[in-house]
Amino acid sequence: MSELYLWSVILAISFATLLTRSLLHVLGERVQLPALVEASLRFAPACAMAAIVASDLAYSHDVLEFNLANARLLAGLGAALIQLTTRSMAATIGGGMALYWILRWVS
Repeated sequence: MSELYLWSVILAISFATLLTRSLLHVLGERVQLPALVEASLRFAPACAMAAIVASDLAYSHDVLEFNLANARLLAGLGAALIQLTTRSMAATIGGGMALYWILRWVS
């Protein structure tokens, strides 16, 4: 692999990233997204966070574990239940962590 090829790939990827991330900012009000797209984009951060958290909860020691031995999965489900019942972020974090520590101590 030549040095010229490597630098051209780096520049092309940088340009593609800059273009895709700044296109709507540069065009401004001249481009109107459909209402359905705008409504869908509001959920993108929550979906990304859920994907990251779900994969972390499902894996234990780099093995996919959907059983009662996975303390992270059980604590995550407990935290979700706390969130659904209390709607308190502090209670969710504190209760989920307490449940995780208890489950780790028991197992």
